[in-house]
Amino acid sequence: MPLRLPDRLPAIDLLKHENIFVMDDTRAHAQDIRPLRIVILNLMPLKVTTETDLIRLLSNTPLQLDISFMKLKSHTPKNTPIEHMMMFYRDFESMRNEKFDGMIITGAPVETMAFEEVTYWKEIAEIFDWSRNHVTSTLFICWAAQAGLYHFYGVPKHPLPKKMFGIFEQAILQPRLPIFRGFDDRFMMPHSRHTEVLRSDVEASGALTILAESADSGVGIVMGRGGREFFITGHMEYAPNTLDNEYKRDYGVRDDVEMPRNYYLNDDPSQRPLVTWRAHANLFYNNWINYYVYQETPYDINQIG
Repeated sequence: MPLRLPDRLPAIDLLKHENIFVMDDTRAHAQDIRPLRIVILNLMPLKVTTETDLIRLLSNTPLQLDISFMKLKSHTPKNTPIEHMMMFYRDFESMRNEKFDGMIITGAPVETMAFEEVTYWKEIAEIFDWSRNHVTSTLFICWAAQAGLYHFYGVPKHPLPKKMFGIFEQAILQPRLPIFRGFDDRFMMPHSRHTEVLRSDVEASGALTILAESADSGVGIVMGRGGREFFITGHMEYAPNTLDNEYKRDYGVRDDVEMPRNYYLNDDPSQRPLVTWRAHANLFYNNWINYYVYQETPYDINQIG
């Protein structure tokens, strides 16, 4: 089944060129079944890029998904035209009485700041609390993962001496969970962050389960509330060239960023990136939709809570 997306969303044309079946609202009105409602709170600076990355992964499920985009009232993005935000995004305030089967909260370029110093922290914390009664299962990505772990479980973040940057092998610690159905014993995940959460702090909460970790990049995926919350410290959604773009942007500008590890062919930045994470990324999102959203959500969406 296709994804149902807002009319004229730029990602529609981009993904059609990749032979991904997407459907705009106009065509979707002819469908009789209830689609799963997925809301994306997109905090990344390049909105269209992140929209496309996430929709690409969500497109592989055989279920019909109704995708909505949420924005913050307390923050105005600088890198996305206001016309795009007005056309495709809605303020949290206008969505607070709605229920959703799944939610994705992205990273944000504020990780070196204390959580309480982020200008929109109060609104983010309110959305986090709202998600527990209005969403069946939520994915928290990168900064959002650290923020969610801190807000709900008191897990602190710690600064790194240099950026965790590259593609890192992850060991699966709970292989029998449905989220890892079809996975190999190891999988790769992109990371791009200046802070980390520690295994000892996660374990001290007593309410979380570490699902995957790396000898190099540390805690990779954490589960809370039996799968109603997943905290992903990396970026499984990244496109092949995202780290390359970040590296070229920061090279010679920052002194805490090195060449992304395990990324370029032969570790040579003049050569193309070697994509080693895409298959497991698609499988992860498909498993999340099938086993933690679709099978756990009530048919009557108003019963979510």
